[in-house]
Amino acid sequence: MKIITYNVNGIRAAFTKGLASWIQTVNPDVILLQETKAEKEQVDMKEMEEMGYHHFWHSAAKKGYSGVALFSKIKPNHVEYGSGNAAIDEEGRIIRADFGDLSIMSVYIPSGSSGDERQDFKMNWLSWFETYITDLKQQRPKLIIGGDANICHKPIDIHNPVSNAKSSGFLPEERAWMESFINSGFIDSFRHFNQEPHQYTWWTFRAGARAKNLGWRIDYLLATENLKSHLVHAHIHSDAVHSDHCPVMLEIKH
Repeated sequence: MKIITYNVNGIRAAFTKGLASWIQTVNPDVILLQETKAEKEQVDMKEMEEMGYHHFWHSAAKKGYSGVALFSKIKPNHVEYGSGNAAIDEEGRIIRADFGDLSIMSVYIPSGSSGDERQDFKMNWLSWFETYITDLKQQRPKLIIGGDANICHKPIDIHNPVSNAKSSGFLPEERAWMESFINSGFIDSFRHFNQEPHQYTWWTFRAGARAKNLGWRIDYLLATENLKSHLVHAHIHSDAVHSDHCPVMLEIKH
């Protein structure tokens, strides 16, 4: 099973940049999308449906903002839209599909880069999310979480850790949260297979950052420890240019 996570920064714009053709070439079984910025009814899904994808959406209450989706060639047994927490779910940040005993979730963790208020919101969100996942694992112990965490875990995951030491996304408290979350029973699947530096998933649009590979690794596919023997391969598709992010892939035996 090939699983892709991709912050598309507007799915309608990504489709105009050839996203569907790229998906057809890579042929993932499950696609986790973040920052769709659209309602389901606003997106022409004919091409994806012809490829065999079922599609499920959890959009934000605010139009053109946030939003997650999950496309799958395998029909899930169950889809959970949001978390059941109304205050959290109005921003459209979580969707989960269950395939037998395996659950796969698309998550878009808030950014704190717009100021102190959103940074506080982000830290509160992270605290809530860790509790939510701890509880969920009691019912769904085999879990893969894919998405945009808006956090670089370690200095190797950011092009300039010194100058970004006080930047949202690389703050000590955010990195400590990521360390704690992974240590609660997850595998960072990309780092499980690849310890090389200069592996990034997001680049600012400013100053030719992508061409210079001045990036951040903020997009993850995290698998519960009980899936370790099922992990086959992980890869960052930095050549895919439909967004300021790029896709991350995990292949598993299932």
